[in-house]
Amino acid sequence: GALYSRKFTIDGEQISLQVQDTPFVSLEDDSDSICCQEQINRSIYWADGFVFVYSITDYESYRVLRPLHQHIRRIHPNANIPLLLMANKGDLLRARQVSSKEGLQLAGELGGSYHEVSARENCEGVHEAFQQLCQELSRIIGSCNGEKRRGLHLVRPKSPNMQDLKRRLKQALTSKGKSATTL
Repeated sequence: GALYSRKFTIDGEQISLQVQDTPFVSLEDDSDSICCQEQINRSIYWADGFVFVYSITDYESYRVLRPLHQHIRRIHPNANIPLLLMANKGDLLRARQVSSKEGLQLAGELGGSYHEVSARENCEGVHEAFQQLCQELSRIIGSCNGEKRRGLHLVRPKSPNMQDLKRRLKQALTSKGKSATTL
């Protein structure tokens, strides 16, 4: 999955947001347990908040959310981590497989907020949902009196683009150094 970074201001405070897109989470053979890559477990460990996105046109994308939440609770059993449940493809009502009522019920069960959006037709809804989550995170982190909520034992993943840029820069510098010494 890709790592996206943005900086913006909420309530006069500069916030650095990193969003780790975690694809490839699926249910294991019609069971209620999930199958996910180790990269996803690392992302879960360092996350301060979670956005669960499912498509209203794909019941299976909705079904994986409870087991994913249970998996997160095993990693963070006592943490107060904000959760946003985002039902996407709100513009495809005629193909709906998951009702708004089911989404609201799941959000209540998981202790998160619920937003039904259409990323295709109205990105403002997505922006507002993320902004609400960031405000909640800001309140939680601010209430920790500057102390970190938990110690991080795993390094946060770096953007693949930045890693690639560093690698290419190092290669360019190394090759220039070699060619200069061979003259």
